[in-house]
Amino acid sequence: MSIAQEFKAFAVKGNVVDLAVGVIIGGAFGKIVESLVQDIIMPIVGKIFGGLDFANYYLPLNGQDMHLTLIEAKKAGAVFAYGNFLTIFINFLILAFIIFQMVRMINRARNLAAPKEVVAATAVEPADVTLLREIRDSLKARTPQP
Repeated sequence: MSIAQEFKAFAVKGNVVDLAVGVIIGGAFGKIVESLVQDIIMPIVGKIFGGLDFANYYLPLNGQDMHLTLIEAKKAGAVFAYGNFLTIFINFLILAFIIFQMVRMINRARNLAAPKEVVAATAVEPADVTLLREIRDSLKARTPQP
């Protein structure tokens, strides 16, 4: 089998196609969540904590002026950019929660769609009951029938 045929057989398998679709949708969905966090949630959080742009919160580690933007402060030296980290962390939490909810819904849908297996309840007779039945049947076979 040639390399082209092997690659074609690999690429058209259901799992690979599903993975590709998932990555593309995940990337687009990640952009939506990123916009939600940066454009809607973080400005509100920033307003509560007294600043307009929470992503620009940092602690200078190299003697920079606190009135610089984060980009300018990074150019001047090392900074502890906790605001940017918190923005990305909140973005992750929201995305993880939404993905968790989607997986829960898919699992519930699978459980509803899957046929229920009927398990027959088989009662196991105690050994003495089985022995008594065998004795009864043996006695019936030996006794003459009128």
